[in-house]
Amino acid sequence: MKLLLSGSTGAAGSQILRSAIADPDVSSITILSRRPLPSWLPVPNDSKPTEVVILKDFMDYPPEIAKKLADHDACIWALGTSSIGMSEEAYTKVTYDYVVKAVEAIQAGGIKDSTHAKPFRFVFISGEGSDQERQDIAMFGRVKGRTEKFLTSLPPDSNIKGSIFRPAYFFPAHPNDRANTRGLLLRGLDCIAAPIFRTVVPKLYTPISDLGRFSVELAKGRWAEEHTFPNAKMRELIAQL
Repeated sequence: MKLLLSGSTGAAGSQILRSAIADPDVSSITILSRRPLPSWLPVPNDSKPTEVVILKDFMDYPPEIAKKLADHDACIWALGTSSIGMSEEAYTKVTYDYVVKAVEAIQAGGIKDSTHAKPFRFVFISGEGSDQERQDIAMFGRVKGRTEKFLTSLPPDSNIKGSIFRPAYFFPAHPNDRANTRGLLLRGLDCIAAPIFRTVVPKLYTPISDLGRFSVELAKGRWAEEHTFPNAKMRELIAQL
């Protein structure tokens, strides 16, 4: 599988990158990024080609980049940000508009006319608390829900199938990921929070290794008959692998 990944420098994306590198079914990885990758991220071995495509503006895809993106089997969209302190307009741009523009670019790049037997798989890393219908919930849930609805409503002739993964509380495990995606205060709080979530409310806890592996499995087309995967469903399915 030729995999496209966004958000590789984030807490979720860095683990997804590690899982993709370890998966023998992933033949190549293309990372969509605003800038060259930092040295702390993992580097695949020579047997797994990896390319970084620099895109300065996620609202504007040049034709040559759109064509390159369409030459993949799947995308895991892990690019995101916390809604804390953001206006709804700014948060919507990052969470919804960026996804819409990426899908439009993949279509413009030729995926709609592709002769692939299976549709292009677009995996969106959402979050528990998202809702595709309710408007009386927190901003992050409304906006992520809107993005989910856009992806799951793509028509068959788009040749793109959206899959939604809603992880709950998670925290990076690899030392490099912890040090570079979470501040000192959050790392300290995790020492308290993680054991509580893990033992008292496991349905609200997402083991980081499961987050990475499950995302890659969705990209590979597993559980293709379903669209939306809350954390509890993920934990049920991952236990069967």
